[in-house]
Amino acid sequence: MTPADHIDAHAGDLLQTLRDLVRVPTVNPPGVDYDGVTRLLVAELKRAGLRARRVRVPAALAAKHLSPEDRRHPRYNVLGFLPAKGAKKTLHFNAHYDVVPVSGNWRHDGPFSGETERGWIYGRGTADMKGSIASLLAALRALRATGVAPLMNIEVSFTADEETDSALGAEWVVKNAPIKPDYAVVMEGGEGAEVCCGHNGVVWLEVTVRGKAAHGSLPHLGVNALEKMSALVMALEEHKRELAARVFVTPAGAEMRPTLNLGGVFSSGEGGKINTVPALARFSIDRRVLPVETAAAAEKELRAFLAAAARRIPGCRITVAKVSENHPCYTPPEHPFFAAMAECVGAVRRKPTRFDVSRGFNDMHFFSHVLKIPVVGYGPGGDNCHAVDERASVKELLASAKIYARLLTTFAG
Repeated sequence: MTPADHIDAHAGDLLQTLRDLVRVPTVNPPGVDYDGVTRLLVAELKRAGLRARRVRVPAALAAKHLSPEDRRHPRYNVLGFLPAKGAKKTLHFNAHYDVVPVSGNWRHDGPFSGETERGWIYGRGTADMKGSIASLLAALRALRATGVAPLMNIEVSFTADEETDSALGAEWVVKNAPIKPDYAVVMEGGEGAEVCCGHNGVVWLEVTVRGKAAHGSLPHLGVNALEKMSALVMALEEHKRELAARVFVTPAGAEMRPTLNLGGVFSSGEGGKINTVPALARFSIDRRVLPVETAAAAEKELRAFLAAAARRIPGCRITVAKVSENHPCYTPPEHPFFAAMAECVGAVRRKPTRFDVSRGFNDMHFFSHVLKIPVVGYGPGGDNCHAVDERASVKELLASAKIYARLLTTFAG
């Protein structure tokens, strides 16, 4: 029996693994039950024949990144290792186990059911990205069961907090954990016949506009922060047009442009009342950063534009705070590792493979920028990520498991 045959024959085992993972509601923020899911993941890696352990992020470091509420939930990362006889190179697989919060009315028995229906498995994390974890575990179990040895040493990291900023997850792992990979697969960003070779970055800012409170019957005695904020938001249309003129063409021929999204979060200050001139207004900015840009340059440019625009608006006083950033990355897919990944995808799917760049961001950039190794993004993906009725295709979960197994048994670096 080949590893691919074993994966098909044990599809129920893959689905049960994913169901077990989904039923641990690792919602971030605040970081619920990381303890429980990491214990489960260590056990699953050991079952697949790897040496595995979990590492707790030091509390002092966590305190620098987390709110007081989030600090109540310890941060853990899981590491696994399997040496291959005579292998000189090491391949690292990475996935995050945290999920975004839930809302709305879900099919079946809520967002953490893991129920299957008509070829789909439902639940928060099935698509983003516990499905990838289940596929990798199925591939590793298949190699062990069939006695087919990998051609490279295997490293695995299952990491925390990707849904916030990854500082205590993948970033901590690449900077602190005892890993020495030559290549990496981050198990999201590409799916189907498309392999990810880079991704956008992002800069998140919070703009606070300060006015002066006054009685609603005497608005001329105050400075209306909402009105000033509205003028500033309209002024940002000019910057949107500037950004839209910049184009990056991906290896697949798609055009990507930087974008601004305003007001995903917006609010007034304390003391707001219908008959009071608002003294404070606040809004967020999501600036997507192209793979050929840098987050630092994008932030500097945006801050300069905001400052200049505020000066043109009478009485508009602002402060700008950075909420978070994630760096973009892009590697032209010319290294033999990219060709090997493309061959595996094409062989399993029996269709031509193409390379492209993700409009979202993921943890690829840590392996690319910090470790400076070739990295691809690939996984089963799914539907309704971050939305109601998130789901993953059983067919895609099995296909990804076969692709991971084939890569481990056909590419030696």
